[in-house]
Amino acid sequence: MRLRKKPNLAARLEKCSHLLADDPASLRGRWIGEPNHSELHVELGCGMGRFTVEKAKEEPDVFFAALEKSANVMVAAIELAANEELRNIRFINAFADYLPDFFAQSEVSRIYINFCDPWPARRHEKRRLTSKRFLELYCEVLCPGGEIHFKTDNLPLFDYSLLELERCGFELIDVVRDLHKHGPTGVMTDYEAKFNQQGKPIYMCVARVVQNNQ
Repeated sequence: MRLRKKPNLAARLEKCSHLLADDPASLRGRWIGEPNHSELHVELGCGMGRFTVEKAKEEPDVFFAALEKSANVMVAAIELAANEELRNIRFINAFADYLPDFFAQSEVSRIYINFCDPWPARRHEKRRLTSKRFLELYCEVLCPGGEIHFKTDNLPLFDYSLLELERCGFELIDVVRDLHKHGPTGVMTDYEAKFNQQGKPIYMCVARVVQNNQ
């Protein structure tokens, strides 16, 4: 279902325009513009921004780029970051398909994929953000030793993703099948906090680039 455009969306985005990358391709290769920023981390599908904003606060030496395909949703994330007066974050209203247009080869140190659409139908496999098609895009922008951090509540997607990551030359360095079993761990997304309250297990893995598929 397509969300109806919010009537005040343009004005809200304009108010926080300093945090919006209107032309992300123009920043390709120079996202880290200040010497105190050591790495570039990218979140795919930042939603309302809870995770990215908390990570940006927690790691001020890292620069964060947050992609979200829905401007209706992304505006809440931008406003949250603006309220926190964060300087190490920018938002991109775009799909993950365009990552190589936005980021140069080896420019990204880490990619976060949190609770993406599982696209369970076989005919929709290529839309999964952990499918071979997307993993090859990530390899184009991740640096040697760069990482993908993936979380989901969907076990079939998780098992599928583990196989795809290894097939595409990633090394699985951490695999957890009930992340919050012994209490909340790390920064949560809004979905994650809700699922955790419901007692649903959260699946998490960290995968490292060991073979760059250029």
